[in-house]
Amino acid sequence: MKIAARALSVEKDGIPGYIAHPERTEPGPALLIIHHRYGVSGHLKSVACDLAQFGYATLVPDLNGLLGLPPAANAQATTSDGQFVQSIDSVWRYLGERREVDRGRVGVLGYCMGARLGIHFVAATPGVRAFVGYYPSVRDEPPSELRPRHPTDAAREIRCPSLVFFGGRDQIAPVSVQERLWSRFRENGQPLEWHFFSQAEHGFALGDGEGFDPHLAKLTWPLTCDFLCRHLGGE
Repeated sequence: MKIAARALSVEKDGIPGYIAHPERTEPGPALLIIHHRYGVSGHLKSVACDLAQFGYATLVPDLNGLLGLPPAANAQATTSDGQFVQSIDSVWRYLGERREVDRGRVGVLGYCMGARLGIHFVAATPGVRAFVGYYPSVRDEPPSELRPRHPTDAAREIRCPSLVFFGGRDQIAPVSVQERLWSRFRENGQPLEWHFFSQAEHGFALGDGEGFDPHLAKLTWPLTCDFLCRHLGGE
């Protein structure tokens, strides 16, 4: 399958980021990838291209750019979850309006911070048809001005199938929080696939992360592709 891939800019496209999509004449499935705190990395660009080969128009927005922050800034230190969700919604609408995208077959995939934000966004967006969360950065923390609602509460409102990966050595989301989040996902009544790798650290599937485990990354990839194919279609 021939794909097109390029950087997006505010000046040319209205949003900053990266997109990879099949060159096709009929609308098809699509994915919005929400990045980790380190932004649109080379690894995520590679993931977008790989998913495009399976038939998904895949967009990785630059959240810092959307928020008007420097590339290296820690957006979570100054940005509320509500502001993040608003920014992601603008990208969601952009993706749905592209000619190669079937708006009824669009999912969300998030890594780390992006998976945590993805929980909030998907809970607030009924049009999402599938959610994949790689080790959401869900901490054991009380409500705050920037994070007034815990993801465990938002997870109960998700209205689409979900696939979630976690590791037993996750230094950000302890197992006790993972268990609480798992129970809340179950309460939303939607299909749930939950994979726990006892020896895995946070970031085990990111090639440019400190906790990268190539063996586990290879294990999770076919699980992700199979899940997306069943719920969004694709090659």
